[in-house]
Formats: sequence, structure tokens, C-alpha cells
Amino acid sequence: LELSESHLSVSSPERLTEWISASAEARARALAKCLETIALKDPRIHAWVQISPQSATEMGPLSGIPFGAKDIIDTRGLATEYGSVIYRGRVGVEDAGIVTELKNRGALLLRKTQTTAFAYMTPGPTRNPRNVEHTPGGSSSGSAAAVAANMVPLALGTQTKGSVLRPASYCGVTGFKPTFGTLAMKGVVAFAKSLDTLGFFTHTPEDMRVLWRALGRDSDGADVNVLGAPSPTPTVDAPMAAAFNQALVTLQQAGVSVRYINIAAMLAKLADAAHVVMCYEAARFHQERFEEHGDRLDDLADLVRSGLQIPESRYDGARRHLDSCRQKMAELYQYTPVIAVPAATGPAPSGLGSTGDPTMNAPWTALGTPAISIPTPVGSELPLGLQLTAAHGNDALLLRTAERVAAIMAAE
Repeated sequence: LELSESHLSVSSPERLTEWISASAEARARALAKCLETIALKDPRIHAWVQISPQSATEMGPLSGIPFGAKDIIDTRGLATEYGSVIYRGRVGVEDAGIVTELKNRGALLLRKTQTTAFAYMTPGPTRNPRNVEHTPGGSSSGSAAAVAANMVPLALGTQTKGSVLRPASYCGVTGFKPTFGTLAMKGVVAFAKSLDTLGFFTHTPEDMRVLWRALGRDSDGADVNVLGAPSPTPTVDAPMAAAFNQALVTLQQAGVSVRYINIAAMLAKLADAAHVVMCYEAARFHQERFEEHGDRLDDLADLVRSGLQIPESRYDGARRHLDSCRQKMAELYQYTPVIAVPAATGPAPSGLGSTGDPTMNAPWTALGTPAISIPTPVGSELPLGLQLTAAHGNDALLLRTAERVAAIMAAE
């Protein structure tokens, strides 16, 4: 993508692809535009914990490109408060591995984005930029909102059930959860270690693929011309069901073959097993914190109480079920390398008392497969997302396919 400096300096600096193809001077002007946008919009959206641009320490493909980091990700010398008043004023002693990786490629950390407390259910102050009377989703609330509001072209999130893909769907941006274990979780506060996965927010799948390449990951190779889709469609709200089915029709009209597969019941059972695993592991990880702070942990306190009641035998049974499903899905991905499902149960719910339902995302997190949420055309309505998934390690194939799917839907 060829871009003049003047184009980037006067346009809203949304696309990561534009930043990467621009000069250092244009990137500096775009950064100033980001800071102006934050000053203008964040008093109403509350995406950021605090703004304090850090000096870039290295040159690289992301030089001068700003990013936000979810506030459960440690940052040296900067506040890392886990979205909780209990840890107000806590300062990180070293950068998390993913922050170091981005900095080593020249990216500029603006500061920390809001999160639900301990990346669980208790909502933070962030509002949805598309309609501030609605939730942005969670737990990576601030990161999704910051990208959606054009405050930053890139932000970090984490996902244990649906904490990247659901906010991406609600806010109308792209969210990507790579294959489990691809990105090290060093310096990220744990929740459920067998599920926790780092993720990213950008505007488009093309931006995400460019980011993946800038991080030294494989982003080449072909996409696929065949998508799997669940039949019957999982139980979702009417707007999401309509948008999902229309997306499949649009793709078929463009020459993409859709193979319908009977996995709805499996996905529901996967979500249930993932919930058991999450509660068991999170309760034991946060038990000491609970013993110290009790009900001050809000929703997390309830989780610890209930999770500690789960017997080891039930946890082991849930883990065995996940392993069995991973084997079945690995076989299915050989037949349909990319599977499409709704990215959320519907549009962002009204109000800020809840961050929404992660049911559509939890199965893929539990499987450890890469998954991406891309915006679907909805006109002036609240955003909706299409979720694409692929087999373990097929992140590049997934990103390529997502880019093609997004281009087809945008052309409709």
C-alpha cells in the first residue's frame, strides 16, 4: 500500500498497514493525531487507565507505531493494577514478554488499557465507542474500545473464554487469538493457565496479518476456498443469526464453498467443559488473593468460593473431554480447514452491568485453536462479527482466509 505523508497526516490513523508503509515523519504526525483523539474521546469512553507515551528503544518494522496493553500485562515502571482498586498504584517491575517483543520491533507503548477486574466479570468503566450506552465487552474492554475509537491502531488483550473475540465483535474491529502457546504469557497475570491466551486488536484482518509478519511469524501461503459452518446454527440472537447466514450467502455467491457440519452440540458441551476448567484453575490460582481480600474481589470472590468446591475428579473429566474434542476437531479440520461461526451471541448488550456472553468463543479457546473475529457489514446498527477458526498451528492460513473473507463481505 503506497501512502503519501500528507494523506496519513490528515486522515484518521486507523489502519496498521498505513502506518507501516508511511515515513517516520508521517508516523510522528499520526501519533500526534492519536493523542488528540484520545484527549477528545476518552473522557467519555474511558478506554485508558492512563496515557504516558514511552520512548521507543529499538528500530524495526513497527517503529513509532503506538499500542495499548491490557492492564493485566506487566510493564516496567508503569502501573499494572489488574483493573482492581485493591491494586491501585501498583507498578510493574519488568515488561511482559509480549511488550518486550513489540518494543524490540520499534512499537511505542502508550500506556495501559482498562480491563475488567482480574480479567474476570466485574466491569470496568469503559464504554462502547459505537454506542456509549452499551458494553464494549470484556475482559479486554479498553483495548477493543481504543482501537474502535481510532485512538490507537493496535492493542493487546488476553482471552480465557471470549475476552478478545467478543469485544472485537461488539466494537466492530478485528480480534485475533493465536494458537495456544504461540505467544509466551510471561508477565501476564494468570487466570486459568491451560486456557489463557494473548491476543491482538486491529481494524482489519489485513492489519492483523501485517502485524503477524512484523512479529516475525509466518503470514504467507494460500487461503482456502472452502468454509465449514455449523448446522444447525448455534443459538444466537436474531440479528446475529441473520448476519451470519447472510455472510455465508455472500461468500457462496462469491465462489466460496460452504460445507455444513453438525457440531453445535459439541460446541455447547465444549463451552461447559471449559467453564469447569476455568473455575477450577482460577479458584486455586486466586485462592491466596481471596484469603487476603475476601469480598473486595467482587465477582472473583464468588468464583473462588464456587471453584474450590469443584472436585479434582470433575476437573480431570472436563480435561479429558477437551482432549477428546481436540482429536475430533483435528480430524474435522482436515476436511474443512477453516470453520465459520458467529463471533458472539448478538450485538453488545445495553448497559454496563455485564460484558456479555462468551459462549461462542469459549469452545475455540478450550481447543487451543487460532480464531479471529472480523466485522460484518451492518450499516448503522450495532456491530456484529464473524468468527473464523482453524487447526492448531494454521494461524497464517486463518489470517489469509480472514483477509479474503473480509474483502468479499466489504465488496457486497
